[in-house]
Amino acid sequence: MVASLYHDTTPTPIGAHFELTLGTAWDFLLPSGGVVMTAALRAAAAAIASPDHRLLSATATFCEPIAPGTIELHPQVLRRGAAAIMTRTALHPPGGVGCEVTATFARDRVGPDVIARPPPAVPPPADCADLLATGSPLARARFFANLEVRLAAGTPLFAPGFAAGPARYARWFRYRAPAGDGVALDRLALPPIVDTMPAALTQAIGPTDYRFYAPSVDLTVHVVDDTDREWVLVEATLGRARSGWANARVELWDDRGRYLAAGCQTMYLRTVAGTPPTVDASDRWGGAS
Repeated sequence: MVASLYHDTTPTPIGAHFELTLGTAWDFLLPSGGVVMTAALRAAAAAIASPDHRLLSATATFCEPIAPGTIELHPQVLRRGAAAIMTRTALHPPGGVGCEVTATFARDRVGPDVIARPPPAVPPPADCADLLATGSPLARARFFANLEVRLAAGTPLFAPGFAAGPARYARWFRYRAPAGDGVALDRLALPPIVDTMPAALTQAIGPTDYRFYAPSVDLTVHVVDDTDREWVLVEATLGRARSGWANARVELWDDRGRYLAAGCQTMYLRTVAGTPPTVDASDRWGGAS
């Protein structure tokens, strides 16, 4: 059954705070950090109660893993200005630490409109292989059951054709159920697909016996535009992996070439199997954008 991101991340007001039952529909091994972040942002948006102020930027700092179950959300308005409202939301299970999400919600203003570069040169979604068709075991994660995923740049991970390449991975994502409030996609639906950066590290390492899990230490999203489209290209690039940590960044575009958002992440690399390899993928970059 396909899960609704909007339904699963909209908390219930309980006095001065909010509560949400976090299920398993958006799990990798635990619920996606991006989904947890979206829940915190929905609580913050409800607290500011100003539809003209939309998400501009947010950072989630994960102090401990967030397991399925009841979570409390405590949004606080730090500053309410005419142009921007800053918030901080504590999200945690009862008695736990959880995570902190700071965010800026802003209204549109008069200013320059500058397009910096063209979108990545990748095929449109219809011409890209479906994740399920590649045979990748990643498709078994509950998270991916709620999305259509098409491989735009890179090789199928842990499937026939998997090969080491540049530390870059690009996929088209489309939510199977509407992910926004009355719309197919809104700004608060972006963090879950931003939180897919470890694939760039896996692509750089290539086929080995090494397996890892990469929970987020922190996750940041910067949103600059909206779209009425359903398909979003998420292009992830690894910065560096070293000493059990890694950082990566993403850029998001719709299927008409509109630049929507950017993000970055610090990962905690937890070895599951094998020996961590030493890899220099810098000479593989070639014409990658």
